[in-house]
Amino acid sequence: MSGLSRRKLEHLELCVGSDVESDEGTLLDEVHLLHEALPELSWDQVDPSVELFGRRLLAPLVISGMTGGAPEARDVNLALAGAAQKLGLAMGLGSQRAMLVDPSCAATYAVREVAPDILLFANLGAVQARDAGPERVAELVAGVGADALCIHLNPAQELVQDDGDRDFRGALEAIATLSGSLGVPVVVKETGCGLAPGTLARLRAAGVAAVDVAGRGGTSWTGVESLRGSQRQQALGRVLREWGVPTAAALVYAQRAGLPAIASGGIRSALDAVRGLALGASAVGLALPFLRAHAQGGAAGVLRAGEELVEGIQAAMLLAGARRVCDLARAPRVLGPRLRAWAEAPPDARGD
Repeated sequence: MSGLSRRKLEHLELCVGSDVESDEGTLLDEVHLLHEALPELSWDQVDPSVELFGRRLLAPLVISGMTGGAPEARDVNLALAGAAQKLGLAMGLGSQRAMLVDPSCAATYAVREVAPDILLFANLGAVQARDAGPERVAELVAGVGADALCIHLNPAQELVQDDGDRDFRGALEAIATLSGSLGVPVVVKETGCGLAPGTLARLRAAGVAAVDVAGRGGTSWTGVESLRGSQRQQALGRVLREWGVPTAAALVYAQRAGLPAIASGGIRSALDAVRGLALGASAVGLALPFLRAHAQGGAAGVLRAGEELVEGIQAAMLLAGARRVCDLARAPRVLGPRLRAWAEAPPDARGD
């Protein structure tokens, strides 16, 4: 087994069984939707479906990319994809860096056999996309039958890893090139540290189709790295465990930037999902809850977790008086002081 495959398995094991979540929170709990005691709606009138990149999802949920590149990852991906197919959700694959290095890993990312109809996101790091070039990236997307590409940003995690990337120059140019030439939507996704106003402004200028804010408050990948590796890696991982822009604040910034956004980073319940949608997200992404559901109950556990989320979202929509998901952005709400303080932060001058 390669070092990269071994690291991916370690990441899965740590996420399933260890304390890897941020202590600082997403600030989604600072979004309080007012209860509508007279909704004048029936359950059947509440429609949680959305359109994302021209595809209809039966609920505004993306099973976020988690894994691939190791034999055990195939079972996880097939279970996630099967649930997405049955529930009408979207799904992201884990980083295809392993597939880029070793094409024989492709089978661990192959899910179309069980999910022919889902909106599927390919996934590659910005540095790897820069180094591979547009043609190779297009081959990776086509190789898994993806409908869109997530380019993930994870400089904090890379800095913590002993053998991680250290040169992030040229990533924005690579993103702009792919956005203009790939032929499928390009979504830029952080990995737990969120997106600031200046970053969002530069991504909008680069022509990306959307962002996945993946803010602070969920799985801390610097925290994950602090549980493995050398003494140096563990120490720096602890220092940077709470680094980043909270998910709720990143959503506010994305809306101001005029970029369609997927809310992820600490979405742990239907109420979290609805709060993210109320802040203007087009859909919400979850990873850790589905991974742990699979660890506890296999494919059936993943399906059950998805069903509970869909029902909870529909219930919260009715109680907020929202017939459609887009109505949540106009629903009366109260914002807490911590989120208001983040929202009032001045723009990043580098992006203006």
